[in-house]
Amino acid sequence: MVDGTEADGARPPRTAPLPVLSQAAGPETRALPLAQALAREATRNDARELERRLLGAERTMRRREVAAAAGISLLSARKLWRAMGFPNLGDEEVAFTTVDLDALLTIVEKVRDGSLSEEAAISITRSIGQMTDRMVVWQLEAMVEDMIQNEGLGDREARRALLERLPNLIDAMEKVLVYSWRRQLNAAVQRMVVRPVTGPAVPAGHEGFEDDAPLPLARAVGFADLVSYTSLSRRMNERTLAQLVQRFENKCAEIISVGGGRLVKTVGDEVLYVADTPEAGAQISLALAKEFQEDEFLPNARVAMVWGRVLSRLGDIYGPTVNLAARLTSLAEPGTVLTDSLTAAALADDPRFVLIPQETTSVRGFGDVNPVVLAPGEGRGLVVD
Repeated sequence: MVDGTEADGARPPRTAPLPVLSQAAGPETRALPLAQALAREATRNDARELERRLLGAERTMRRREVAAAAGISLLSARKLWRAMGFPNLGDEEVAFTTVDLDALLTIVEKVRDGSLSEEAAISITRSIGQMTDRMVVWQLEAMVEDMIQNEGLGDREARRALLERLPNLIDAMEKVLVYSWRRQLNAAVQRMVVRPVTGPAVPAGHEGFEDDAPLPLARAVGFADLVSYTSLSRRMNERTLAQLVQRFENKCAEIISVGGGRLVKTVGDEVLYVADTPEAGAQISLALAKEFQEDEFLPNARVAMVWGRVLSRLGDIYGPTVNLAARLTSLAEPGTVLTDSLTAAALADDPRFVLIPQETTSVRGFGDVNPVVLAPGEGRGLVVD
């Protein structure tokens, strides 16, 4: 019997052979081949060495020790770490370095000297944590995908190879990151400070700086939405779908940037963008619709653009203008750009645009709306090199 007991209850002598089982009694285990085991150990060593370089120091401190050294409560420290996107750690885990302490002190000192409130410091920290988290995942996956496509490596091989190549890229990537942040900060400051208020949302004849209006920012708000994305995604494998989405995002980002706009966010098959003037928003919108009509790999896009006031918070934009642009996007025909009558009035005297009024339509949340098709007029339109 399986438990080694005779039928009459007597146990067999110790020299008796063990019974042979027809099936394994538990999960099967195998020793890794030597080459594979060595490769795994090498990968772990590469990862440990990379961690030492990225963290900048050895892990020598517990969370209470870091908070005490910074002169703040553990609760306050945990708020900042959570905002940065760090996981909860136990009191006895030695997980922090002197670099972690320096970073915490940098934030805390700006609160102590009155430069930032605690709420603002947490919000800014959260923006850094969320943006850098998405950024590094994007960067790593881009490099892995490149090695798979251009070097013929498998996914696992590419990820191992990336560990070996990253040390040679870290300094360059960090330098470009800081450079880009400074350029983007300057661009945002210039938009905030020196741009005059214009457009139909502003009293006639008034020019000046954006003030304390209920929704202070006058912007052209646009959406571009790929047609038949849901049905396409069901017919594609994961890699092909990822390539389609990446191509869509890249095309949108390029056109919006060249047109002087800003890509606010991408959600799968849709992008939200803004521009400083109705004319710039119209040029970008027409260029997007034209690009996807001509692209042999991507489906057409529905595009809508509305000029009005918005509220900017947490890197996103809000307000009725955004909602109306989203509603009009769903009404637009594939390959066309739709706007509203107020935006059309702001563009009416510009020969670069043709405006074609449509039938009055009931739009949820807005009642009766007079959509207008925006089409290209004179000139070449937005030129993307």
